[in-house]
Amino acid sequence: MLAGPALAQTAAPPPAAASTAPTPAPTRWPVAEADHILRDFAFQSGERLSELRMHYRTLGKPHRDASGAIDNAIVVLHGTGGTGAQFLQPQFADRLYGPGQPLDIGKYWIILPDNIGHGGSSKPSDGLRIRFPAYDYDDMVDAQVRLLAEGLGVAHPRLVFGTSMGCMHGFVMAERHPDFARALMPMACEPVAIAGLNRMWRQLAIDGIKADPAWAGGAYEAQPAAGLRTAASLLFVAGGAPLYLQATYPSRAAASAYAQERVAASIKGLDANDLIYQLDASRNYNPWPRLEAIRAPMTWINSADDFINPRGLPYPAEALKRMPSARFRMIAETPETRGHGTHTWAKFWEADLLELLKRTEHP
Repeated sequence: MLAGPALAQTAAPPPAAASTAPTPAPTRWPVAEADHILRDFAFQSGERLSELRMHYRTLGKPHRDASGAIDNAIVVLHGTGGTGAQFLQPQFADRLYGPGQPLDIGKYWIILPDNIGHGGSSKPSDGLRIRFPAYDYDDMVDAQVRLLAEGLGVAHPRLVFGTSMGCMHGFVMAERHPDFARALMPMACEPVAIAGLNRMWRQLAIDGIKADPAWAGGAYEAQPAAGLRTAASLLFVAGGAPLYLQATYPSRAAASAYAQERVAASIKGLDANDLIYQLDASRNYNPWPRLEAIRAPMTWINSADDFINPRGLPYPAEALKRMPSARFRMIAETPETRGHGTHTWAKFWEADLLELLKRTEHP
């Protein structure tokens, strides 16, 4: 990995195990869950909620420095449609949270929020439906900062790590709250407005839901299954890893069955209005004009086989010229990388995380 304006593309680590190997059972991590209510929350749209519920999970315990401030909080931010629970999966947690591992919960206090519109936090499907405030990424970041400061007593996280939407939240947070995080590790995003193909597939997914007569203008009694299937199919394609999927599902029958199974599974328990809000929340995202405001040390990582953030975009090279504290790495495409989802397979980037923690060890 190279510092400053230089970019590096390095090969992924050697393949771990054959794709036919059984998936290890998840470790039962000692997770605590709770809610915090943000009172009188004002949205960028001018709308307000008297109570905004923020759900979160934690592992480990807070540590306080000589002044009494919590100095070991690691905040991990999920992507569109996700929750903090995704960071308890073996490919992430079992390589990071154990003794001596990069995010050892004996040393760090891991905080996994569910953001607005997701998981156990306030969302349209709670009852307001399309009358729920039209939140955007600025709102989501401000809610996270308030959760940490007001609810958990964290004035300055040791690290903010974010994947996909959480990656973009890292850039927003670094500009809106430049002295908040001690270090940042955004994974799988670009610091530019959501336009081009990225906006197109999001818009088509939204349109697919709204085009289903069962959506009924958002007042449906049962989920609009056809519309959700259309949207979920687009999300499946956007998140796919071509080499990995070709190697793992080399026959027509296997490929078709896997895609159909994954889409069918993904819409179970999904709410159409929640998904529309989640996809549209990126509409105002654009940290590009103010990249110079980012002061916190950053390690930013993308993947060469990421359909959503393709390797041919020129933005990383230009952005690094304006962010002297940032380093960038492009993970090379292999049959083992997972496309956009490489961001939650720690084996591909855990060394980068260790390096970032080491170079920001002393404030």
